[in-house]
Amino acid sequence: MPTPPIHRPVCNSRGSTIFLTGLPAAGKTTIAGALERWFVARDLTVTMLDGDVVRTTLSSELGFSREDRDLNIRRVGFVAAEVTRHGGIAICACVAPYDEARRAVRRTIEQVGAFILVHVATRLDTCEARDPKGLYARARNGLLPHFTGVTDPYEPPTDADVVIDTDKLSVDAAVLEIVNSLRERATGMVWP
Repeated sequence: MPTPPIHRPVCNSRGSTIFLTGLPAAGKTTIAGALERWFVARDLTVTMLDGDVVRTTLSSELGFSREDRDLNIRRVGFVAAEVTRHGGIAICACVAPYDEARRAVRRTIEQVGAFILVHVATRLDTCEARDPKGLYARARNGLLPHFTGVTDPYEPPTDADVVIDTDKLSVDAAVLEIVNSLRERATGMVWP
């Protein structure tokens, strides 16, 4: 006998998800950390879902095939939707290279709260120059198959709510641009 669906009520205070996507080393985690500090300083409930951390915990058994990447992003979206449903703010910083997976996350979260897609649109050469882990060099030397931007594609979002060019915008300016976008879209969110 199938299990009946569980109806989970939505919290009275609408939550939000800020989903940062971009190439590896684009600056997603740096901006996400600054956003987290901005919200915490205002006593707002924040949950950070960083791609590297999620990959070592929630999705540790997954590889880097398209199917595994999509499943990883669906998991991130599920957790973010639960945070959002309960009035919190989820900040997701993931490469999330495929458009359809990002759109599926947007559809899920918009049922329970606000969703802001942020494209951290840093140029590939800038990402390679930053590369703190040496991953681009390893990928170019054939040591990392399925590496986004080198041997695997990155589908830039056409539906981004905010586009951040880290070659032109400081981290603080990026945070303010994202927060302003959230203020416009997050009707029903309780602001301090």
